[in-house]
Amino acid sequence: MSAPALDPDLLQAFVAVADHRSFTRAASALNRTQSAVSMQVKRLEERLQAELFHRSTTSVDLSAAGEGLLGYARRILSLNAEAVGRVRAHGTDGRVRLGVMDDYGTLIIPSLLKDFIASYPLIHVEMETGLTSSMTDRLGEAYDLVIAMHPEGRGEGELLRTEQAVWAASAAHRVEELDPLPVALYPQGCLFRSWAMQALDEANRPWRLAFVSHSLSAVEAIAAQGLAVTVVKSGTFPATLRRLTARDGMPRLPGAEIRLHRAQNLSRAASLLADHLVAALRQPAKRTS
Repeated sequence: MSAPALDPDLLQAFVAVADHRSFTRAASALNRTQSAVSMQVKRLEERLQAELFHRSTTSVDLSAAGEGLLGYARRILSLNAEAVGRVRAHGTDGRVRLGVMDDYGTLIIPSLLKDFIASYPLIHVEMETGLTSSMTDRLGEAYDLVIAMHPEGRGEGELLRTEQAVWAASAAHRVEELDPLPVALYPQGCLFRSWAMQALDEANRPWRLAFVSHSLSAVEAIAAQGLAVTVVKSGTFPATLRRLTARDGMPRLPGAEIRLHRAQNLSRAASLLADHLVAALRQPAKRTS
């Protein structure tokens, strides 16, 4: 004979009585009548063929069977709420406008969006890549969410992870030995551009701007051919390039922070995507000794 099914409504009444040690207070908490709560507990006892409470005129106490059931009841109700929430969220629709840096938009975000859309197929995400320094100024107007890069210790938004700016060059050419040093960078407004120029100037290293492009792939292609050095994030360092350090005569570059910016009054769809990105991208907190 199969085990009796446990109705969540009956379990909810049982847990309320167990928590409040009173049918009257449980009924008030559930916004039901006392007789309805008593009937639900009685039905549960009949279904389980066990007495769940010891009742008296002054108290209501759990029986041994009730104590054994209580933990399971809480877990069943928790799973029930989680399942209902997931199914309802699955049906959430809407449009989310996401702005993100070119390298993250190319190498990291696509797989995260694939997982998100699998869970929320009715949400349409519109992603734009580019210089995020100007995107944050248009948050709410043109973007619901922006993943942007900031100098370490500066910038608003929700910290996701830290990155280190590093020099990169062709694996087959010693372009870093040229004088002046040819550099491939991004347009004005890019942190890497200003950091690279400042670092080279402070190191008294002669250099020339050999290539400028909004395109990450174009800049990396120029570097891969040995036509210039460039600057990339350590976390998305291209396999086709070679890392340059102080041993190669290159000055150290600053660290950066990747932060998520949310527009005010986010839609349910945008909030779901924001939470998904935070869960996927946030680095574990560093342990302190």
